[in-house]
Amino acid sequence: MNGKRIIIVTGGTLGEWALGEIQADDILVGSDRGALYLIQHGYTPYISMGDFDSVTERELALIRSSSLTFIDCDPVFKDLTDTEMAFNWALDQHPAQIILLGAIGTRFDHSLANVHLLRKGIEQDIDCSIIDANNQIRIIEQSTRITRGNYTHISLLPLSLEVTGITLHGFQYPLHQARLQIGQSLGISNILVESQGLIELESGLLLVIQSKD
Repeated sequence: MNGKRIIIVTGGTLGEWALGEIQADDILVGSDRGALYLIQHGYTPYISMGDFDSVTERELALIRSSSLTFIDCDPVFKDLTDTEMAFNWALDQHPAQIILLGAIGTRFDHSLANVHLLRKGIEQDIDCSIIDANNQIRIIEQSTRITRGNYTHISLLPLSLEVTGITLHGFQYPLHQARLQIGQSLGISNILVESQGLIELESGLLLVIQSKD
């Protein structure tokens, strides 16, 4: 699957916006109830996996019969969330990109854990992001160009204890060789004034959140 893009659809908040993110040649992974969402909207998951404790027996039978590959596990005796299971599988395929849909929901613990998963992508040099109706979330550890797209704001938050040498180009509120530490809000709600911006950094892990209201 080198050069391909993997879309993981998991069981958080989903809507019509999610369908617009799917392209014809994407590899689709259904995680728990996310698999049902794909099938109900006319897509065939390449693989569906999870404990499926959020679906009915009838829905589970539909997922099993409508997926090219189906993997289930015990909902009690497992160490990983369904989303992490799917994410680890996706990393093992060495794709060009992984996008998580439905990874943000009403359970803040799961949402935060899913954001932390993105660090694994950095370790394997795979571009990974979380997208929902209003946000695109990624983690960077080196200088990165950012495209404005349909987003109105961009926020920078340290994921490591500190991030050093942050310099911004193309932003309304510039930074030069700045240092951000956990607990600071200096990087919240910046604006790209050009179609593209450049974030330079020297060390640390930086959470980059593009958002719109």
